[in-house]
Amino acid sequence: MLFLVCAAASALVWGAGDFAGGKASQRADSFVVALVAETAGIPLVIGWLLATGTSLPGVADLAWGAASGLVGITGLVIFYRALAGGAMSTVAPLTATTTAAVPLLLGLVLDQLPSALALVGAVLAVAAITLVSAGPRNGARASRGLLGLALLSGVLFGGYFTLVAQTSEASGMWPLLAGRVAGTAGLLVAMRALRVPMRARGRTLLLGGTAGAFDVAANALYLFAVRNGVLSVAAPLASLYPVSTVLLAMAIDRERMRPLQITGLGLAALALVLTAG
Repeated sequence: MLFLVCAAASALVWGAGDFAGGKASQRADSFVVALVAETAGIPLVIGWLLATGTSLPGVADLAWGAASGLVGITGLVIFYRALAGGAMSTVAPLTATTTAAVPLLLGLVLDQLPSALALVGAVLAVAAITLVSAGPRNGARASRGLLGLALLSGVLFGGYFTLVAQTSEASGMWPLLAGRVAGTAGLLVAMRALRVPMRARGRTLLLGGTAGAFDVAANALYLFAVRNGVLSVAAPLASLYPVSTVLLAMAIDRERMRPLQITGLGLAALALVLTAG
């Protein structure tokens, strides 16, 4: 039961981090925001490792962590590029759904099978993500290229969930540190290749740093959940992060929810009940 609570909590925290990162992206280049968030989390992970005294794990755990970091940051860059295409109401739900579906399917192959109720709950979570992520229609149609980018970013995000789940419990937070260092290095290489200027002001740094702190907390919760539970259930629940993003947008930005999104919230609640059954 505790792993379900941690998986759901990671979704709430990730969604809050995405909201802060989205606000920062309105003020600065998305690459810069991603870099600020990625680097801001490194001291937090190091502090945790020093406080807990977790010994350095084997090469395999660090490699899984580094691979997950590179895959995750690549997915983020592709996702931002897809959003820039203008068809956000199509790109966002397609990416979110794919993110949840990939570890669900891989978990059924790589991990132990969950109970029938839990599996139904995981599938409902995927459906809930699709509905909650559906933003207002803006009339823009997504080209095949944009749909491909949305799918690819979702596969990469789902790959992150799956890769980091392969680390051992004894490795603690070391894989997260390896992932953030690898992700930061990858971002710097990409920004240099694309000649992206590293410009960020105080408000952007604050919002980006907040996003990074929330991301570290969410990753820690997800690691506990997936190490003590089942990948095919923990990952779809953790992928419910659009729920808190939408709720924060309602509370702070006064955005109105569509009927589809309200239905998605109901499905998310039902998914949580079923997976806990």
